[in-house]
Amino acid sequence: MAATTSQASLLLQKQLRDLAKHPVDGFSAGLVDDSNVFEWQVTIIGPPDTLYDGGYFNAIMSFPQNYPNSPPSVRFTSEMWHPNVYPDGRVCISILHPPGEDPNGYELASERWTPVHTVESIVLSIISMLSSPNDESPANIEAAKEWREKREDFKKKVKRCVRKSQEMF
Repeated sequence: MAATTSQASLLLQKQLRDLAKHPVDGFSAGLVDDSNVFEWQVTIIGPPDTLYDGGYFNAIMSFPQNYPNSPPSVRFTSEMWHPNVYPDGRVCISILHPPGEDPNGYELASERWTPVHTVESIVLSIISMLSSPNDESPANIEAAKEWREKREDFKKKVKRCVRKSQEMF
């Protein structure tokens, strides 16, 4: 187990250095606490030309000790109204689901976590999720219903989240 933790720690340190040297448009990332490479603070900039445009959304990315064999969890700490974000802020996208077959049969194994994913690919997938909600298997059923049936109400709630995120930034 210690060797796995050490490998995970080294890999995460490398990804952190790479992001510092080569920042990626759309987000910033760093450690919550310099003594713990397994907890990252991520700020996602709302993608242009989407309902989230102009927002600054904070999230915590928590990595397991056996990363990259298992996926991290991602939880927005900023208020977020989205079909694929649980009311408590947890992000629900396929690449964050454990590797292998989906016990519920909704996802192909190829859509789920694989060890080739990096912090960058995860955050870019979340940015893509903000641009294109998947209301087929929602994490937030109320947001998904509103997205489908009451789009104007959905837009108002998202605008409120964007405004709040700008005030906090």
